[in-house]
Order: sequence, then C-alpha cells, then structure tokens
Amino acid sequence: MPTSLKDQVLESLKGVIDPKIAAVQDIRAGEGEVYVTLDVDPAAGAALEPMRQAAEGAIEKISGIKSARVVLTAEKKAPPAMGVKGPQKNQFSHKISSLPVAPDVKHMIAVASGKGGVGKSTVSANLALALSRMGKSVGLLDADIYGSSQPRMMGVLEKPATDDKGMILPLDAHGIKVMSMGFFVDAEAPVIWRGPMVHSAIQQLLRDVAWGNLDVLIIDLPPGTGDAQLSLAQYVPLSGAVIVSTPQDVALSEAKKGLRMFEKTNVPVLGMIENMSYHECTACGHREHVFSHGGVREAAEKIGVDFLGEIPLLKAIRERADAGAPIVASDHKHPASEIFMNIAARIWMRLPVERPQKAVKA
Repeated sequence: MPTSLKDQVLESLKGVIDPKIAAVQDIRAGEGEVYVTLDVDPAAGAALEPMRQAAEGAIEKISGIKSARVVLTAEKKAPPAMGVKGPQKNQFSHKISSLPVAPDVKHMIAVASGKGGVGKSTVSANLALALSRMGKSVGLLDADIYGSSQPRMMGVLEKPATDDKGMILPLDAHGIKVMSMGFFVDAEAPVIWRGPMVHSAIQQLLRDVAWGNLDVLIIDLPPGTGDAQLSLAQYVPLSGAVIVSTPQDVALSEAKKGLRMFEKTNVPVLGMIENMSYHECTACGHREHVFSHGGVREAAEKIGVDFLGEIPLLKAIRERADAGAPIVASDHKHPASEIFMNIAARIWMRLPVERPQKAVKA
C-alpha cells in the first residue's frame, strides 16, 4: 500500500479517534477498500461503537476509497502481514491430494467446534454472508455429513443440477453459492457412514462441484476431531481455521482439542469466536451470562491465538436462521449483523495474500 494513502487514513482518523482510548493497530488497503484495526479496552467496546462508525465515515471521504471497515480489538499483537496486492511468502504447508480441489477458489476457511450445540453452523452462515456484504465472492460448503443444517438455514432445499461436463452446480442463496450433502439425502434419515465414505463425500463436494471463481469458501465442519475434520485438514489447501465455542468450561476443553488438531496438521488457526457470549433482555437491556462469559477470550490468550469476537445469545439470530434468512442477510442494520461484519473483517485481514500451495499427497 502506498505510504501516502496510509498517511491519509491516519490523518482522517485524527479528528474522530481519541488516542487515550484507541490506537491504530493495523491498516490494510487495496482496490478502493480499507481495513483498519483499532486497539481498545475490551470492556469499552460497545460504548465505542459511535467512534468506530465515525472512523469508517472519515476514511470513506478520502478520494478513491469506495468502502472502509473499522474493527475494534483488544489484541496486543498485529495480525499476520497481508494485503490485497503484492507478493508474500507462504508460510503454511499442507498435505493434500494431487487432484485439483476447487482450483479457482482463492481461500478456503474451515469453521470448526469441539462439540455440537455451540452454534457453529449459524456462525458459518452469517460469516459467509458478511464476507459477501464486504464485496467478496463467497461460497458456503456444509461439510457436516451427519447433521447438515445449511439447506434449511440458507432457505434452499431443492436438489442441485449438473452442467454439461457432469459438474454439480451449487445453489444460490442470498447471493452466495451453497452446497451440502443435505441436498442429496433424506432430511429425516440418519447418515450412517464409516470413515472412507466420509472422506470420499467431502472430496466430491469440493472437487466435483463447479464452485467457479471465489474469493472465499467457508466450510462448515461437523463438531469434533473425526474423519471429516482430518480429511479437510490433510487433503485441502486451507488458508486457515476458525474455532467456535461457548464460554463454558466443557465446551472450551473440546474446542482446544480441535485447535490442537489443526496445529498438528499445519493448518493456521485464524482465531477463536465466543458464541452465546451473553443474553441481553429485550425488555430492559440487562445482560445475563447464561454460559459464563469471557472464557474463549481467556483461552485464546493462553493458547496464543487471536480472539475474533463475541456473539450474543439472541432470539432474532435463532429465528432468522430457522426461517432460512440468516440475520446478516435479512436485517443488515441489526446490531448482531454488525458484530458478524466485524468478525468477518478480522478474519479477512488475517488471510495470506495467496492461496496456500498444494502439495502431493504423502
């Protein structure tokens, strides 16, 4: 990024940011888009929302800037260096199949959890939609072979067609491409498969689907550290993984296992998300920590990975997902949508410039 543009961004922020409570941690820009990270006190996050919005408005006044995204973080270390343009050495290695896997997808991100019931699929859907709202071309792969929920969540239940080359055509939902094993099996019938069948199904959903040119493919994994997770980690050129957990101890202990699995398979962990972080009463605004609070942030700090944000336990998030219209798609002005947008921006900023290089299967 030219130094002059960075100076312009810094100058534009002087009038809206109080240096006593917020510091510019990182600036990334390219093709008319600017992403800025502000380091703030995590306890003051909600109160600083007007300042964050003012910062975005100030940046967008710069000539040539089409959009700006400012995110708040309490991290003390900068994210991995990346940019929209320019060379960067790839520091990640993966063992994957020598056969092409979604060759025109720039980044594949696995969204995982240590246990079920933590809202991983809801988070996956809304993150995919948030990245789409940021102007990225996005796909969503439901790799939860045993419990596919994305068809209902994204409001698409028909069977996909194939093109003249026999490639499966993903369905369109709210502007993103969606594929799921749930499109091919009885919704009420259990999927009873052994490891090799799971591995084969995941490979087919990636290799035999006409994903086309995508900036990001979000892969919604099943919970745990079984065959599906290992298939993705070992055979797919993942740009990174995101771990979702509730703050309660039992969920955190399982989430840490998933994180260690990605580390052992050389997949970079982009960060952790605390879902169902708190419940806010719709009548009085009182916050209640149903599943405790802050456990994921604390775990991330101890492990040494980034904390991406916390998502509240809200009726609206659940209702919109059940209706096939996730909240980011159906109500982009809702505060929860803004939370997902901020987390999506943090994830985008942590991606390497180029897709990780493919390796020959060991």
